[in-house]
Amino acid sequence: MNRLIELPPEKLTPEQKQVFNQLVAGRGRILGPYKIWIHSPTVASGMEHIGTYLNNNGSLSKREVETVILIVARHWQSDYVQAAHIREGKRVGLSQDTVDALVAGRDPKFTDPHERGVYQFAAALVGGVKPSSTTSGLPSGTSSRGMLGTMARASASFWPRALSVSSPPAMNS
Repeated sequence: MNRLIELPPEKLTPEQKQVFNQLVAGRGRILGPYKIWIHSPTVASGMEHIGTYLNNNGSLSKREVETVILIVARHWQSDYVQAAHIREGKRVGLSQDTVDALVAGRDPKFTDPHERGVYQFAAALVGGVKPSSTTSGLPSGTSSRGMLGTMARASASFWPRALSVSSPPAMNS
């Protein structure tokens, strides 16, 4: 039994129908989180704009973005996001060993210094550790502040997606 009723196209309000048509035009179908967000056309439309902006204007490589998404998805125990981005990560060149390590919460041992810095920075953030340029392995000339902004932009749309389709992790007491 679903926790949320999936709205068939014929039952959508005019506002929902407009957003639905935009999503289908851009993505070919309505994906998991959008089935939830379509209940609020403002949220669905806003998340689509954020996702499109981040996909087209970020400064991380596609491999680095997928690394961040897999770290965030694991943290929030979001099977839907994780499954989708395992496929995407492989498509953009992450090896099976790298994907397996990220999904298991292990260090994937990136050899590229920028990818390693992105991994360490993201892992520190979801682990509740304050990252710094001296502890995160960021390449020379890359500031923690700049990386934090980039990381925030890269993962901003995936936190709510992960939260929409999963249970939050247990909190430490």
